Amino acid sequence: MRAEQESPDFYKDQDRAQKISKNLRILEIKLESYTSLEKRAGELDELIALAEEESADGGFVAEIRTEYTSLKADAGRLNLATLLKGEYDSCDAIMSLNSGAGGTEAQDWTQMLFRMYSRYIEQKGFSMRVLDALEGDAVGYKSITFEVKGDNAYGFLKAEKGVHRLVRISPFDSAARRHTSFAAAEISPIIDKDEKIVIRNEDLKIDTYRAGGAGGQHVNKTESAIRITHIPSGIVVACQNERSQIQNRETAMKMLYSRLAELKERELAEKASEIKGELKRIEWGSQIRSYVFMPYTLVKDHRTGYENGDVHGVMDGDINDFITEFLRKA
Repeated sequence: MRAEQESPDFYKDQDRAQKISKNLRILEIKLESYTSLEKRAGELDELIALAEEESADGGFVAEIRTEYTSLKADAGRLNLATLLKGEYDSCDAIMSLNSGAGGTEAQDWTQMLFRMYSRYIEQKGFSMRVLDALEGDAVGYKSITFEVKGDNAYGFLKAEKGVHRLVRISPFDSAARRHTSFAAAEISPIIDKDEKIVIRNEDLKIDTYRAGGAGGQHVNKTESAIRITHIPSGIVVACQNERSQIQNRETAMKMLYSRLAELKERELAEKASEIKGELKRIEWGSQIRSYVFMPYTLVKDHRTGYENGDVHGVMDGDINDFITEFLRKA
């Protein structure tokens, strides 16, 4: 890859050159991280040997423990990064949350999930912006789509694709009965153009409509919002939060391109699983995780078996362990 970058003709194809340069930089960062960890591990060994020779006092031991804890955490993060081997794992992501069975309950649940992912994204140091949102009839969202930018954003968030189930005493039920609600998460990588993905104009159905919202600048008097249906796949994308119809269309096309790329990756993954004699489908209707608030508190991932009894911590964005377990077993 480095030799190709040094070729005189390397920059004739700008898109390809940018893609290769980005992948090379990612590999360089991983190599630098590994080299740094190896050096720190060697220095820690020397420090331990020195402490043993000199019968080190408590302060010396405390320094060793601190460095060991830090080294272990950094090694864990690097190990997690090595699990991100997918073609698009290093990409930014587009994530959509859609309410399912449960009416008002499900729309409130969709908003709760949006808050959970917002907290997780903030903790990871990623950035996000809402692209499209359809508010619920009374509370929450019927659907919301947002863009996530950060190192390996898609690689991490792809673990969340599927149906999420909520069990709780409904705050909207005067009889205080227990309700079960569902919402689904869809995640796609934001990628540069790929010659393997062809979108023909005749395969698109494009509708315009007025952007909605609570008021102010988000409500337009003109039909600036865009909805695009890709007829062959049935994929529908929409965008209303950009300043003009042209910008909304550009963003919606980027969303469609990303959804088609994710679909292609999923089809390849399923074909590989079938070859290995396994079948791992993560689709609408496939419940991946349950969040139980009553009669006990528990969050359980049904794909990996990983559990966490701190449901409130999870709803505050503490989902990293769920994602790690998924990546290790995927």
